Amino acid sequence: MRFLFPLLVFFTLVVSCKKDDSRSCTICNSPETFEFEVCRESNGNASVNGDDTGTNYDVYVSGLEEAGATCGGN
Repeated sequence: MRFLFPLLVFFTLVVSCKKDDSRSCTICNSPETFEFEVCRESNGNASVNGDDTGTNYDVYVSGLEEAGATCGGN
């Protein structure tokens, strides 16, 4: 029993330090295009329809919106 607490603490630290592999996506469209999916990948880049753009997500979406696209209800 006295080894249970340190083991639980260690396990919690290992799990909480795991790299975040999640991605979040939104739908964008513009008068010139069909709807398309833009996602923030775990590396911070934007991907479009599954293809990594090599560009930071926030920079990419801002550029789309400046060009007249609407993303995620904005």
